[in-house]
Amino acid sequence: MTVKRHWRAIVLAGLVAGNGLIWFVVWQFARPQPLVLAFLDVGQGDAIYIEAPSGNQLLIDAGGGKQILPALAAVMPFYDRSLDVVIATHPDADHIGGLASVLESYEVVGIMDTGLSSDTATYRAFMEAVDNEVSVGSQNLAASAGARINLDRQVYLDILWPRQVFANQEANGASVVARLVYGETSALLTGDAPIAVERALLATYPNLQADILKVGHHGSKTSSDSDFLAQLASRYAIISAGAGNRYGHPTQAVLDKLAAAGAKILRTDRLGTIICRSDGSEFACQPASR
Repeated sequence: MTVKRHWRAIVLAGLVAGNGLIWFVVWQFARPQPLVLAFLDVGQGDAIYIEAPSGNQLLIDAGGGKQILPALAAVMPFYDRSLDVVIATHPDADHIGGLASVLESYEVVGIMDTGLSSDTATYRAFMEAVDNEVSVGSQNLAASAGARINLDRQVYLDILWPRQVFANQEANGASVVARLVYGETSALLTGDAPIAVERALLATYPNLQADILKVGHHGSKTSSDSDFLAQLASRYAIISAGAGNRYGHPTQAVLDKLAAAGAKILRTDRLGTIICRSDGSEFACQPASR
């Protein structure tokens, strides 16, 4: 899938003596822009915002509630009320709970999910919002291995997992795993994929590597196999978790494995939203507050 290319403008106003209000338009494409990959602080949950140099935007998951709206507002231009693609990795509430609010608040071109359902009020609210968006022109897209979303000339998101989804499949095992690539840089975004999926990924993609790893399942012991981490050789490991969460995420065992793999660990529960930027040759990550 190739999303529509946006040519965005920043409009500035200034007073000039004797000439009243003068408007200037500064086109963003007049200067190089980085790829922005933001791991949003939405409490105990996942939400990842991506903006390509072209201005095309993608959101993966939205946490468990309306925390997503102020988190998005902090990283998007105030005038921007649209997203090109929204992806739901799997139907757990801490991933899709905020998506209904996103779909109600933003115009969305494409909505991607695996098709795995859940008998919860949160899932029903999400699907009602999806149906409303589709009724006014949004595309409903299937998330399965082999799909690619082109965000820019050198920026794309490859869906690596799931390979297939069954109606009664365990949700985490069907969680979307995607690899974002810009030039020579990459990030692996794993949702809640468990160790069994990590091992299947290594078997399917034996040369898999990523500069950034979004650590699986918020740092739970059910994810982050040592062999998987060693193969990825990631410079940064990002953990999305809520401060003082009742699950004990991230676990000390996972933190120890990430440290042993040589990754710099950044956590939303301690640092808030974490923003990574790439110029196509290198990623640099830091808390949004800095």
